[in-house]
Amino acid sequence: MAAFGRKNGLTMATHLMKTLAGSSRNLCGIVTSEVTTSHTAKWMQDTSKKSPMELINEVPPIKVEGRIVACEGDSDPALGHPIEFICLDKEEPAVCKYCGLRYVQCHHH
Repeated sequence: MAAFGRKNGLTMATHLMKTLAGSSRNLCGIVTSEVTTSHTAKWMQDTSKKSPMELINEVPPIKVEGRIVACEGDSDPALGHPIEFICLDKEEPAVCKYCGLRYVQCHHH
């Protein structure tokens, strides 16, 4: 029974995608590459503002005492990201894959 439902679901999804691709209507929620490209080009024209990566790279690496840090992006859960556990065994700063914050282990000798 599950295989029969999966096959029908795949057939329906394929039919829906063919219908949407052939439609000339403006579909809310579907962004074409042309819109994305023009938006990015417009955003990149203003050279007086720093890019998000430039801004995050200005934040110095955060020193922690343990070997593992849990990054949530922000103390407010609504502004953060999924929790990311980062191992700090290497000498260079470890980078969070979600927000780009860098962490380094503070060695006490």
